[in-house]
Formats: sequence, C-alpha cells, structure tokens
Amino acid sequence: MDQRLTALITAADAGDQAATKHLFSTLYAELLAIARREVRRSAGKHMSLGVTSLLHQAYEVMGERDAADFPDRARFMSYAARAMRTVIIDHARARRTQKRGGGFELTTLEPDQVSDQSPDCAQLERLSATLDQLAALDLSLAEVVDLKFFAGFSFEEIAALRGVSSRTVMRHWNQARLFLHTQMKEHAID
Repeated sequence: MDQRLTALITAADAGDQAATKHLFSTLYAELLAIARREVRRSAGKHMSLGVTSLLHQAYEVMGERDAADFPDRARFMSYAARAMRTVIIDHARARRTQKRGGGFELTTLEPDQVSDQSPDCAQLERLSATLDQLAALDLSLAEVVDLKFFAGFSFEEIAALRGVSSRTVMRHWNQARLFLHTQMKEHAID
C-alpha cells in the first residue's frame, strides 16, 4: 500500500473528515465495484437502489461516524462494505414498512409478491444482526465476511490486504461461516 494512502487512512482514523472524504474519493473505483456487486446481488429481491445511490448513501453513513477505526486498507474496505450493508437493510426495512401500510397508501398485492420479498429482508436483517454478534466476539472473523461476502474480494486479495496467508483467511472464513450458520439456524423463523 502506498504511503499516501496509509497517511490518509491514519488521518481518517483520527477523525479528520477531510481525510475521510479524500480516502473515499481515492478508493472510489473499488467502492463502486462493491456497490455494483451488492446491487446485482439484491436486484429484484428487496432493493431498488441504484449503484451510485447506494455508494453515496454508504458514504453518508461513514461520514456520520465521529472517529472510524480503519488502521489499514482492509479495515476501511470492510467498514465500507458494512456501511453498504446498513444502507441495504435500511432500504429493505423502509420498503417492507411501506408495503405494510407505512406510506398510508392502499395497494393490492398478490400474496406471493409479499412472501417473495419479506423473507429476503428478514433473512438479511438476521444476517446483519448475527454479523454484529460475530464482530463483538471476534472482529477479524467479521471483517473476513465483510470483505469476502459483501466486498467480493477473493481469499488471496483478503490475505494481501491483511498481511496474512490465504490459508489463514480461509480458516477464518470457515470459522465465521460455522458461527453464522449455527446462529442463523438457531434463530430461524418458522
């Protein structure tokens, strides 16, 4: 990682809003790719956000935080992916609320339309809550999930970002998946 990017990350980590903005613009292309993957993954299920809207709303989420903790590029990308996840979940909740009468508009929906969309939103919310639990227990495992699943990085890319071996990343990925699977299964809604 070049020294300029390292300096930006350090300044942003210290709470410098100008550095956070500059860091965001420097990594914009990578963040845009993450947003594209998220929009493509969520298309037609529970989200009608565009790529640019998702990215800019995630930037606002990132900017609301007083002092973000990203001592390196991996932590920043993980944080950005988490911010996008937050935006997607908030958007899905708003859409679900609107469908349940939150907008005070009466709409006729076919029963299968509601059931196709609601479980995806509920499952995404459960996944987010479970990831938050994992982060409280072991932040490095949660970051691997954010980088792999939400940011779309390969194991080799994550290893390079974190300065560890690919084998270590795969071991963390498997540990995180086991935790997520166990927790999601225990709290599944019948």
